[in-house]
Amino acid sequence: MQKKQYIKIIYTAILLGWGSVCTLKAQEPALPIVQQVSFPKDTLQITDFGAKGDGQFINTASINKAITTISEKGGGVVLIPGGLWLTGPIEMKSNVNLHIQRDAIVLFTDDLGAYELVESNWEGEPAWRNQNPISGKNLENIAITGAGVIDGNGGAWRMVKRDKMTDSQWKKLVASGGVVDEAGKIWYPSESSLHGATTQNTGKGHAGQTAADFMDVKDFLRPNLLVFTSCKRILLEGVTIQNSPAWNIHPLMCEDLTVRNLMVRNPWYGQNGDGLDIESCKNVLVENSTFDVGDDAICIKSGRDQAGRDRGMPTENVIIRNNIVYHGHGGFVIGSEMSGGARNIWVQDCSFIGTDIGLRFKTTRGRGGVVENIFINNINMVGIPGEAILFDMYYGMKGPLPKAGEQGDAVVEIPAVTAETPRFQNFVMRNINVNGAEKGIFFRGLPEMAIKNIVIEQAHITAKKGVELIEASGIAVKGLTLNVKESNPLVHIDNSENIVFTDLKPVGDIDLLVRASGKSTQNIVLTGAKVEEVKKISEFTNGASEEALVIK
Repeated sequence: MQKKQYIKIIYTAILLGWGSVCTLKAQEPALPIVQQVSFPKDTLQITDFGAKGDGQFINTASINKAITTISEKGGGVVLIPGGLWLTGPIEMKSNVNLHIQRDAIVLFTDDLGAYELVESNWEGEPAWRNQNPISGKNLENIAITGAGVIDGNGGAWRMVKRDKMTDSQWKKLVASGGVVDEAGKIWYPSESSLHGATTQNTGKGHAGQTAADFMDVKDFLRPNLLVFTSCKRILLEGVTIQNSPAWNIHPLMCEDLTVRNLMVRNPWYGQNGDGLDIESCKNVLVENSTFDVGDDAICIKSGRDQAGRDRGMPTENVIIRNNIVYHGHGGFVIGSEMSGGARNIWVQDCSFIGTDIGLRFKTTRGRGGVVENIFINNINMVGIPGEAILFDMYYGMKGPLPKAGEQGDAVVEIPAVTAETPRFQNFVMRNINVNGAEKGIFFRGLPEMAIKNIVIEQAHITAKKGVELIEASGIAVKGLTLNVKESNPLVHIDNSENIVFTDLKPVGDIDLLVRASGKSTQNIVLTGAKVEEVKKISEFTNGASEEALVIK
């Protein structure tokens, strides 16, 4: 289906009050087919190459020799049996299945000298970093399977913020060594790490630079635990991947990736402790996995700013299903580094329990990139400290940010739309159940680029606050049940247009049903709303006209 056709279908549905929304499901693109791995039955054990699972012997050479040997023979399985296997960086090869038995722990050394500085990638841009504990580039047909544990020993690398520790935890951490910054707010594992934190654009390389140029900040340049770059046909199945120096799993520019039955863990206080960051990948399946991490859990990326736009590789054709997320900054996330775009993504049958935000879509001026054709169905959330559904196009901006109605009559210079202008459009969300959140739904678009063409159908939300839409256009909400503690207002719409609420069902006494603000607000329609226990239906502020709202 062409993009223009898709937009027309959604817009027609909005204008007709949902008469055509039932056709959206039939118009979705076909689900992608993810190609799977296949290996010869040949098996080598790492003990055949001198490995010792005593937690003291360094097994780097033994593990890598086993991987290289079986790859050169045409492929097969490298078995890591029961034991505690201390190691430095592991380099995967094509046609190898690294199988870790349940009673095995692969523990990466805390000797940071074992990790070389290499040209790599950090948050969507080229950068010098320490070598990833597990890596592979330009490979085909690779897997990490089993039921054992891969531990990145991230505590040797990560800084820790004082406000994330109890007094006793902080005292113990400081007594263990390392250094604390001048403000006494952040602990660093070494002087090199602290120096890197106070150096601008640390690790970002320029033409002619070498590893030697970054040795004074080496400890600060934390690696992601598992990184596959430009690889095809990948399987990650069954194992626990935990305690990374930074992100746990980072497939970059890969194709045909399957993530199945994983346990992905990082300390909740871990800086940049993401679970799974899928960047500029195509044909991906993530299913039946559990995440409990220190930052975003399941995240879609495609490069940052100019580097991402120059790469021009969207993350596309992704299925995410039957996953559980506990702690994380977001359950399912797109952005903020999405400059190459993201499209054709399905998220279904997932549970978010205690994630800071549930469905989190974030970007900012300068990113560029188009995020579109996102289909979300059957999501359950419990105990969300922030927003259950969040679209925010001011992510990471410092200083006062625009809030609903604050601009009033002030003249604001609106930037021109360029390649640096990001876009969120064409999302369909159905069957969202939320018990406990700070706010049910929050959209904050840009004056020059609204959040566009979003369908939310059959959402049941218990939260402190209801709905806030800022700079949004073409939003259709049907069958929304809202049970909130603060209802002045229940729904706030600011500088937005073409918004339709059908069968809105507030629960209990409501102080104010709708507040409309901003001169740009127009074409707001409420039809079939339950208003029996509403004290006040509408209010108009900061230039909004009463004609902007129609209630049927």
